[in-house]
Amino acid sequence: MSYLDYSVRRIPTGFSRVAYINLPIIILLIAIASIGFLMLYSVAGGSMEPWAKVQLIRFSIGFFLMLIIAFIPIWFWRNISGLAYFVSIVLLLAVEFFGISGMGAVRWIDLGFMKLQPSEVSKLTVVMFLASYYDWLPRKKASSPFWVLLPLLIIIIPVLMVLRQPDLGTALLILVGGLTVMFIAGVSWIYFLISGLGVFTFVYSIFYLRGTEFQILKDYQYRRIDTFLDPANDPLGAGYHITQSKIALGSGGLSGRGFMQGTQSRLNFLPEKHTDFIFTTLAEEFGFIGGLSLLGLYFLMVIFCGMVAFGTRDRYSGLVVSGLNMTFFLYFAVNMAMVMGMAPVVGVPLPLVSYGGSAMFVLMIAFGLIQSAEIHKAR
Repeated sequence: MSYLDYSVRRIPTGFSRVAYINLPIIILLIAIASIGFLMLYSVAGGSMEPWAKVQLIRFSIGFFLMLIIAFIPIWFWRNISGLAYFVSIVLLLAVEFFGISGMGAVRWIDLGFMKLQPSEVSKLTVVMFLASYYDWLPRKKASSPFWVLLPLLIIIIPVLMVLRQPDLGTALLILVGGLTVMFIAGVSWIYFLISGLGVFTFVYSIFYLRGTEFQILKDYQYRRIDTFLDPANDPLGAGYHITQSKIALGSGGLSGRGFMQGTQSRLNFLPEKHTDFIFTTLAEEFGFIGGLSLLGLYFLMVIFCGMVAFGTRDRYSGLVVSGLNMTFFLYFAVNMAMVMGMAPVVGVPLPLVSYGGSAMFVLMIAFGLIQSAEIHKAR
């Protein structure tokens, strides 16, 4: 249904919109974020400083921002999707010239009151722009080669810019989030099949041509792959992070060592314990039960957001909620796979739990859009 039909649809207005807030999503947000505050308090040795207090403030501001976004009609966000995408590209360009470095990469812009990571913003704007594009495009043209080219460019431009930083994890989330919107919009599965075969052929060639004069990667890049497949090859170097992470995960057992009793984090064996590897701290202190409980909360969030997507009455809302939901799923799926050694260490934070401002605010904006789609759907 077109947004031109809003005048004849029963859409909540004024204070009545409060009654249509999706409360399960709100409860899950608070529950997951509270686990994050608890773990940041623990890794700081039982102190709100320097991480838990700041994270609590960020969440409070983000929660208020989410409510503001939720009460603004979803069609407004559709209309500014192109502008939002353009601004995110400008911010990525700004990183090239004014970016500050950290952990071997240039990903942030110093705004004074916070360090903004524009690549996090692109996860959001790519989904928004693609959803508005397919809302405008007639369904019968979705698989036409000409009309497939533009959304691919919309995705590839920020992906390549993020890879230059370098940030493989964020580039992956942008790519899959965008492809999800294309798939749900009705782009033929043949395109995805051909792309999948191309990726498989490329990966196979990487290993098959190793040691020949035609090898695709450099020797040091092959050594990184070897370390991922077997961290014991370099336990004190490239394999240190994942080796210590596995030790922490294994030592937690079924019920964990107890709150603030994790030796790997308290004795600083575990690197990046307040950001990318915070899940291993939780698993060490609360064991398999604690890790599974957090995973359950994440899956409940995905289910409730999926219900919002299926219950929408317009194309843009369904596409944007589905794309954002997939991005959220990838956040925790990639992070957990990474710290368990099932995926390379690519620097993806654990959503709402890892310490970080850009990721927190982008996630709260995303949930604001999801709530806006729920509140302003036709009833």
